[in-house]
Amino acid sequence: MDVTADLRPLAFSVAYRMLGSVAEAEDVVQDALLRLHGADDVRSPQAFLTTVTTRLAIDVLRSARVRRETYVGSWLPEPLVEDVALREVEEADTISLAFLTLLERLTPEERAVLVLRDAFDYDFAEIAPIVDKSEANCRQILSRARRRIADDQPRFDPDPQERLALAARFLEAAREGDMEGLVALLAPGAILLGDGGGKAISIARPLVGAAAIAHALRAFYVRGERWGATLEAVLVNGQPGLRTMDPDGRLVNVMALEISGGVVVGVKSMLNPDKLAHLGPISDLGLKRS
Repeated sequence: MDVTADLRPLAFSVAYRMLGSVAEAEDVVQDALLRLHGADDVRSPQAFLTTVTTRLAIDVLRSARVRRETYVGSWLPEPLVEDVALREVEEADTISLAFLTLLERLTPEERAVLVLRDAFDYDFAEIAPIVDKSEANCRQILSRARRRIADDQPRFDPDPQERLALAARFLEAAREGDMEGLVALLAPGAILLGDGGGKAISIARPLVGAAAIAHALRAFYVRGERWGATLEAVLVNGQPGLRTMDPDGRLVNVMALEISGGVVVGVKSMLNPDKLAHLGPISDLGLKRS
């Protein structure tokens, strides 16, 4: 049995939640697996791999935070996309784009403790040696981390099928350019974040309000219709979302919907081609022209 292959999904789950980047997470996992393979007398491969993955991710995150301070426009995590038909939507709050974006407020150590505790249910006796802190310190770190994100913690409607149904109505309204329909499905204080990374056509700053977001989405999809682009329902990090494909089947953008209280309270649109490359061929329709 290949132990490293069996543990790879766990390592990626930890690294991705820590970094919000597929490429960086895969690099960390590869490094961690190599260290596991070369280690002697490892009593618990899972514990070893989790420790190394977390520590490597903390190091990467420290340098990544510096780069993200100079990022052009809003920074969003790289999305994980699945076909809705592949599986039923699950409760995946700790991997949603909304949650991962919120984690950017935390220090690397705060993020590590919160991820290990809340996403993987590690106890403090397990977390302490991973982050090289005492159990008491880890409790304090977790409490501080939760306070820092408490006010903006994403709240998802509990019934996944209701979320899918609302997302389907949102998709239909977007396809038809139905302004009234989009406004009705958006919360009055809904927020749209667009990540173009300076390389794709995107809003420069967060857009607030149902009417403003509906106008922006309608303009985008009207333009997309002229290009021959199509909209599809997908799961984005375990939550309902949409993707736009060009006539040649190449990806234009990915959009995640945050649904709470029977309405869409947040929209996160990824257009940066560098953050979509892991999903397949990327269209040039939404890119800025030099």
